[in-house]
Amino acid sequence: MLRNDVTRTLHLVLAGWGASVNGRTHFAFSCQVARVTPVPGDDTPHDPEFDETALEEADLAMREARDRLAGIPAEIVISNHVMGLYELAAIHLSSQPPALTEAALAIDAVGCLVEGLGSRLGPDSDTLLNALSNIRIAFVQIKNAAGETG
Repeated sequence: MLRNDVTRTLHLVLAGWGASVNGRTHFAFSCQVARVTPVPGDDTPHDPEFDETALEEADLAMREARDRLAGIPAEIVISNHVMGLYELAAIHLSSQPPALTEAALAIDAVGCLVEGLGSRLGPDSDTLLNALSNIRIAFVQIKNAAGETG
């Protein structure tokens, strides 16, 4: 099954990823399991001194996280994302009332990846295909129970 170390690796600092085209970054994200430093406001004392050491430590952590992630096969990382989308669909299906539109989008995203990539997802591809079938069945059952058609 999916490796737990992937989740831990993905939860580290992954800031700064992006595709640069003509000198402009078109996609970038930042993900970090920690609280950010509060933004100075009227009730927060402002420290104008910049902490160069903290910046260097963050940069090192980012490089280490990228190196660890680069060592994990893409099929494992993508499978982990598929399961995240599956869980998102399940959350929307189990909400009261069920959020069918949101669930359908998440299920369709799972389908695009699982059916589109097929056996390229490696040894977990059959498990992911079964999960897709199960969440689709659950969607239809919940939709029918809610009395919606179409």
